[in-house]
Amino acid sequence: MSAEYNERLDGKLPDWSLDQVLPMLQKILPARAIIYAPEALRPYECDGLSVYKCVPLVVVLPESTEQVIAILKLCDQQEIPIVPRGAGTGLSGGALPLKSGILLSLARMNQILSIDPHQQQARVQPGVRNLAISEAVADLGLYYAPDPSSQIACSIGGNVAENAGGVHCLKYGLTVNNIQSLECVLADGTLLEVGDDCLDRPGFDLLALLHGSEGMLAIVTEISVKLLPIPDAAKVMLISFDDVQCAGRAVADVIAAGVVPAGLEMMDKLAIQAAEDFAKAGYPRDAEAILLCELDGNALDVEVELAHLKTVFESSGALEVRVAESDEQRARFWAGRKSAFPAVGRISPDYYCMDGTIPRKALPDILQGISDLSKRYDLKVANVFHAGDGNLHPLILYDANIPSELKKVEEMGGEILQLCVSVGGTITGEHGVGREKINQMCVQFASAELQQFHATKSAFDPKRILNPNKNIPTLSRCAEFGAMHVHNGELPFPDLERF
Repeated sequence: MSAEYNERLDGKLPDWSLDQVLPMLQKILPARAIIYAPEALRPYECDGLSVYKCVPLVVVLPESTEQVIAILKLCDQQEIPIVPRGAGTGLSGGALPLKSGILLSLARMNQILSIDPHQQQARVQPGVRNLAISEAVADLGLYYAPDPSSQIACSIGGNVAENAGGVHCLKYGLTVNNIQSLECVLADGTLLEVGDDCLDRPGFDLLALLHGSEGMLAIVTEISVKLLPIPDAAKVMLISFDDVQCAGRAVADVIAAGVVPAGLEMMDKLAIQAAEDFAKAGYPRDAEAILLCELDGNALDVEVELAHLKTVFESSGALEVRVAESDEQRARFWAGRKSAFPAVGRISPDYYCMDGTIPRKALPDILQGISDLSKRYDLKVANVFHAGDGNLHPLILYDANIPSELKKVEEMGGEILQLCVSVGGTITGEHGVGREKINQMCVQFASAELQQFHATKSAFDPKRILNPNKNIPTLSRCAEFGAMHVHNGELPFPDLERF
């Protein structure tokens, strides 16, 4: 871990030892809720971004909101830093622990508390798996729409923390668009209910503010999710191209044609071949790129839109347009896309998953830019995109056993994100900033904007004990990075001195 990661913006938190913290935790929690044996702490040393690791001082696994409140009151009184963790599937180092702090895992708060089919919503605890919600309400003809690729494992609380998306977010939105209300605990142990069942809520939209806040503002303990009726029909098309840029242009053509698919995904040749070897999805191995386009809704409307889009894709230069002939084939097409990340892991010792978002019209240019960077850095890239909403996931292949390679990968990844910003995009679509993208925050935002982020953090967490040193750049990091990168001619964040 770098020294920068352990510093604080406004002074250093006490350097806690296990001998100091453990007796205090044992007074408020049962023994089964505390993990401190060295070998038992290892599974918590990182999240899905495994290039950064730090063994926590101690792990706590509360089983109720009351226990979460007690933990946070203790941490607030003693100024003990605390990092919340969901299922650990995050890909930005957001759940990376502190060596002298507490890691709070919400894995045991995993109950579906109530299901209301008339209101079409469910009340769940944060440790409930994303897919488990849809499984629990399938017999009622309902489902929960956001479907990250890790939905079989990721938790709904983690989805809120990162504002996760998924392959169907183009039509149905991100996590924030599918949540009615949150119960959460502030840093001092105060219980807060945000949102309600109304369509138009009075006051500031704190519900949206907490989505994507990465455990820096509060810890979510209950969630009311929206449920949707399962569509009458769903059809998926597999469209192949002999040119990646051509496939990128076809994405914009679909939206310009007035059709909003349920999902519109893109994979390049390297990703196609890896996924096909792994999942046997029926992908064309010789294609330079494929699109997966799903339409759902009324059966007649789906058939009309299928015919319309087939014409659009053919006009866009598609080599082949194939419609899944059965539910089984449709599931196979999606299985290949959803297994793309582990599939790429089979062809490279390591890979670094990026996450940026761009305007759809810029997709061809960004694809060319990624290709140019791949050649310059001599690193292969497998591209997997939520193409419909411009969310890119370039997977940079490398070997961590070669000492210099990780530094190259981080530099190349940073340049990809800067490319996204340069065309009017953002440095993250759904994975969050966490530990990974702190430098690029200095490129994305000017000092006045960063100052407001810090002010918001301080309003919710005055002692700055919740997930410290994530998401918002530290002063020294901005100064160092700003010396090399100018944001709109401004160097280097002078207004952050008071933070």
